[in-house]
This record gives sequence, C-alpha cells and structure tokens, in this order.
Amino acid sequence: MIALAAKWGFIPSRFPFVLRTAIGACLALLIAWMIGLEHPQWSAMTVFAAAQPVRNLLVEKSVFRAVGTIAGTLVGMLLVLAAEGHPVFLVVGLAAWISLCAGFGNVLRGFVAYGTILAGYSAAMVALLETAHPGHLLSLGADRALTVLTGVVVGLVIGLIFTPAASEAEIAGRTRRLAARMLAEMATFARGSPSISERDQQQLLAEMAAIDDGLDPHGAGSLASRRSARNLRAVVAAQVSSLLWLKTERSLPLSPGVADALSRSARTLEDPNTAGQTIASLHEAIRLAQQNTPLRDILQRQAAALRDWIGPEHPSADVRAVAEDRGQLLHPVVLHRDWIGARHAALRAGFVMVLVGLFWVVTGWHAGPYVLLGTSVMISLFSTFENPAFMMRNVLAGQFFGAIAALVCRWVVWPLGTSALDLIFLLIPFILSGVLPMSHRRTMLGGTDYVLILLLLSQPAYPLSGSFDASLSTAAAVVAAPAIALLAYGLIFPTDARRRLDTLITMMVREIQRIAAAPDAAAHSLVWRARLYHRLLRLVRLGQASGESRISPAGGGLAVYALGATALSMHERMQDPALPAGVRRALRLALGRMEHIADRPRAVPAALSRAADRLDAEGGGEGEPLRSAGRAMTQNLAFFERAGKRGRA
Repeated sequence: MIALAAKWGFIPSRFPFVLRTAIGACLALLIAWMIGLEHPQWSAMTVFAAAQPVRNLLVEKSVFRAVGTIAGTLVGMLLVLAAEGHPVFLVVGLAAWISLCAGFGNVLRGFVAYGTILAGYSAAMVALLETAHPGHLLSLGADRALTVLTGVVVGLVIGLIFTPAASEAEIAGRTRRLAARMLAEMATFARGSPSISERDQQQLLAEMAAIDDGLDPHGAGSLASRRSARNLRAVVAAQVSSLLWLKTERSLPLSPGVADALSRSARTLEDPNTAGQTIASLHEAIRLAQQNTPLRDILQRQAAALRDWIGPEHPSADVRAVAEDRGQLLHPVVLHRDWIGARHAALRAGFVMVLVGLFWVVTGWHAGPYVLLGTSVMISLFSTFENPAFMMRNVLAGQFFGAIAALVCRWVVWPLGTSALDLIFLLIPFILSGVLPMSHRRTMLGGTDYVLILLLLSQPAYPLSGSFDASLSTAAAVVAAPAIALLAYGLIFPTDARRRLDTLITMMVREIQRIAAAPDAAAHSLVWRARLYHRLLRLVRLGQASGESRISPAGGGLAVYALGATALSMHERMQDPALPAGVRRALRLALGRMEHIADRPRAVPAALSRAADRLDAEGGGEGEPLRSAGRAMTQNLAFFERAGKRGRA
C-alpha cells in the first residue's frame, strides 16, 4: 500500500502528520461551536496554520501565533476606534500597520518573524470584519482572539500527545563530523600538503550552510534548545573561520607535533564517545603553535566553541584558562539581516493595501473587505519566502479549489442539515478531504490553502441564509487576493532567489567600502567578521537555490573576506607613526580605491599590488596578504562587478 501511494505521487511519511492535523482541526471546530463562538471554523483554521511535524516547532509556533493574534486584535480594535467609521482612514491605518509588520518580519528570523507578520493581518481580520458587521467591535475582537486561542490549545494538546520530539542527534552529529573534517584538513595542510581543493571547499561550505539553515528550527521550543542552537552556530562559525584561514594561508612552517595534535583532535571528535577528549588535544596544538599567531587564534576559537558545546572530558587548568577567555576568542553571533529586502517588502505591502483598499472604498463592493483581508495575508506572510511569486501560483490553485469545495458544501450538502450541529458534521468530510492534496508532491504547497479557504468560506450558522450569487461573489473576492499578490510580487520590487543573491552581494561589497573608509574599523572587526561568516553561508544557499552559474558565490564571498581583512590590516599599519611616507601614501591610495570598489572594481587589485610592493621595499615586508587579496578579487571580478550593476540599477 505504501509503495503504491508513493508511486502515485503521495508522500507516505506525511500522512500521519496531515491526518492528525485534520482530526485536530475537526475537534477544534466542534469545541469552538460548543463554546458558542461566532466563527468556530477559525479554530480549525488555526490548527492547520500552526501545525508542525515535530514537537518543539509546534510549541514555538503556537506561542508566537497566540501572541501575534492578541497583539493584532488589540491594534485592529484601536484602528477601528480611531477611524470613527471612515473607511479611508481605516485603509490607511491598516496599510501602515501591515507595512510595518511586513518590514520587521523580513528582518527578524524564525517564528518571531511569523508572529510579527501575523500581528499585521490579525488586525485586518478584526477591523475589516467589524466593518462588515458594524457595532460589534468588542465582541468580534474577543471572538477572534478566543477562537484562535482555542485552535492553538487544541492543536498544541494533539501535537504534544502524538507529535514526535525533534531528533537532536542529526544536526549535532552533522556539526561534529564537520568540525572533525575541518581539523583533519588543517592537520593535512600543517604537514605541508597543498591547500584544500576548490571542490572540497564548495562541499564544506554547502554543508556549513545546510547546518546553519537547520539551526533556527533546532533552537525552537525551549531555552535549552536556544542555547544548543547558539552553541552550534558558534561551532559552525569556527569552521568558517578555519576554512578561510586554509584558503588565505600560503606558507606554514610548523613542527610535526602540531599536525599530530590536530589529527588526534579530529579522530576523537569523529567518535561521539570520545568527543570530550578533543579539547585537550586542541590545547596541545595551541601550545605548539604559539609562534604562529593566526593559527593559534583559529585553534583557540575552535577550542572555545567546542568546549561551550560538548565540554572537555578532563578539563585541565590550561583548558580552563582557554574557556575563561572564550568571550574574547569566540566571535559574537551576528546574523545577516536583509534590510533592503525588508524595505521593499514594507513598501510593497503598504502600496498594495492602499490600492486595494481605495478600490473597495470607491466601489463600495460588499465583498471588498474579504479582498483586502486576503491581500493583507498574501502580501505580508509570503514576502519572507525566497520566491514569493512561485508560492503564489500554488496558493492561488489551492484557494481556487478550496472556494469550489466551500460552494459545494454550502449549496449542495448543507441544505441536507437540520441544525447547526448537522452543519458541523457535514463539514468534517470536507476538512478530511484536505489530507490528500496536503500529502501529494504536486499539490502539498497549495494543500493547506485549500483547507483554509474552505473553512474561511464555511461558517456553520443555522438557519442558512444568503444567496448563491453573494456566496460566489465572496469566493471570487477571496481567490482574488493571491492573484493580486502574484501580480504585486512580479511587478513591485520583484524578488526571487537570484535577486536576493544580488542584494546580498551588494551588501557585502558595500561593507568593504565602509571598512575602507573608516579608520576605526579595526575596533569593530569581530562584529564584521561574524556577520560576514553568516552572510557567506547565506550566499552559498542562495547560490544553490538560484542555480547561479556565471559567478562563484563561495569564491566571491571568500574574496570579500580577504579584502576586508586586508583593509583592517592596512588601517592598523597606518597607525604606526614610524611608517615610511611612501608606504603610507600607497596604503592610503589602496584604501581609497577600495572605498569605490563597487563602482570601479578593476582599479583595486592594481592598487593593492603597488601597496604590497611598497611594503616589501620600505615597510619591512608583509606585502603578500595584499597581493593574495588582489588575486582573489581578480579571480572573482564578475562577483564585484555585479554589485556595481545592482547599485546603479
């Protein structure tokens, strides 16, 4: 049976999750009706909207859904009171609020972002439905909040009973194996072997990026999970630091003892039963590498990050000393924030809400609030996706069939009922029908929207009222929302994985300009490096998602790191009052060229080469890092030229 379902395109592993979600939604619908809530179907919608396949994600999403709903309900009630019955003021207020929530939702991460965006369109649900039913603001607001909380509680209870806990071993094991491989690569390099190959570099960065993507879900559900995710993120950052060191280091005269200690560290870390011994072996490597400052710093960060995560098996006094200094050894956790994308999302959401709202005000269409309500969800919630337009196509298809199912339920099946309870039980088979599209490979992206729209359009109020024309008009209004959002995502600040990649490239290159222009940049070097590490991993993931082939995101990101480190070192050298005037002029000229790297990237490698020659001739050497950064930039010139094109566009 399982093989047959898989052959037909279903995903058998999703069936238990989807089925228990549908059953929980039916239970929430029944409980909400028994309580006497006006919109019991919203409780069922909440169960679907908050559903997660593992327990920690379910708990966190449920909490932020509850918080976001309460905040949005309060704001919606305030907007209605402030508008004093003037739809224009209500539309402008909603547009401003949803724009604000969409913007911050694109800067924040995980379920915090979800709760922020939810607060935006929850206000629309209260304000717009109150417009359709004037004079019931407080009761509607209380009904909305209590309805959602009922769904949250029912979904949470069902989930805690039947949903499995997340397996911590998988992501922790991947991180441990990644760190062991990096230590082995460093040991090989320390023995005089060539630097890591381009292919291995790409594989390691891809694995780091995949682990980083899983850390937000891993950290959901409890404070202990958050601490674990933070420690794992520090370990991944230490691996990025080690990889960058391998790519930029050219000569490494080390004693065999360093390589041997690194090899022992890698072997003990490979086995989870001996991982606690790794710290002592790393400390031995640190002691033997005291004369090589860059390597010593890298190994100290490795030791500090691993100790915070797994701890040493037998902590010595020296290891404890390393641990006591870990605040200085570990990079702070600074995550990439897409402020450009957030600004675009806010402006897009505000403009579309005003446009649709004014259409409603001018025409007076009775279904206008439903169009505006649906648009508020589509234009804000899906703005955080890598490719919102692609998602809108699936959502549009799901909502179209959900609207048809709702019309069939209302005009074919519900007339058979003789009470509100009959309507509830007649609706349940339609809810359960969502199990199939939510479990099929081709329809699962729109399957949830099929059920949500079915429920949104199916209020079990007896006796039945209204006309078929009115139901059809309302269904068309609801389905119009994803169509409007699809046009908006394609025409107003279009966004997809490739455009997000271009934006990130621009942000990274322009940060080089800021570092070059700031003489005190060295004081913020830890923050800059930490942010760059995370942006590099994000760059790799976007490169994979967009299918980028004309440039190397990994190579360009490594070149950005080399240039940033070079700019910091040049600022430090220029603080030396004994620096010869010729060297100072050459360094200042190179920094000046880097201040305009996005507009004139080809001038930078030559300026770095001249400054390196001056350093070798008059400044006591140390010109090779500048030449290395220039070579890295030359090899990835298209990466930097794309930032310039993006800025001019």
